[in-house]
Amino acid sequence: MRTVDPEQHRRRRLEIVGAALELFATKGLAATTTAEIARAAGVSSGALFHYFPSKRAVFLALFEADRDEWDEAFAAAAAEPDAWAALMGVVDRLAEEAAHPVMAGLIVEVLAQAHRDPEVAGLVADGDRRMIHGLGALIERLEEGGLASPGMPAATAARWALTLTDGFHTRGYPEPGRDLGAEVAVARRLLGRVLRYSGPEPTG
Repeated sequence: MRTVDPEQHRRRRLEIVGAALELFATKGLAATTTAEIARAAGVSSGALFHYFPSKRAVFLALFEADRDEWDEAFAAAAAEPDAWAALMGVVDRLAEEAAHPVMAGLIVEVLAQAHRDPEVAGLVADGDRRMIHGLGALIERLEEGGLASPGMPAATAARWALTLTDGFHTRGYPEPGRDLGAEVAVARRLLGRVLRYSGPEPTG
């Protein structure tokens, strides 16, 4: 009897999801076909259905992949002795994600789907909660170490940190030629002010 290697199966699913990203970002979920996803992933349509029952399932798997990546990132941040360095690593990661060529279009499509699909809306909300929890844990570490005093609950400060870093995504359309490195440096300094960070001067 033929057995399935779980790790290989997981990797192949991720490859298919990665191949579908640009299609969803540029064409949208409705206009993208399973045949196009299969071609982009370099598999037959039959093989695609072995991994995903529908194109919607591929789209929903985007959230699973994102969740797993951020869980790993926050686990690494928790293990980082320097809580400020860990927090800045998260800021850098958010900026790097935003700079991906397909990200702006993908966000538009995700929000459009969330508006009409309760399951997608729930996944978006869950992603926000997980981000707030991860950032809040880092902010709490800074407070416990006497390095920050935001004057608000850690979860509220985390929401404002996300509001600030959301600019990496939303300013992409009106300012296509922006200097992302300079923008990240400013975001670091502003976040330091929001948190009333009193450790070594934040640098970009």
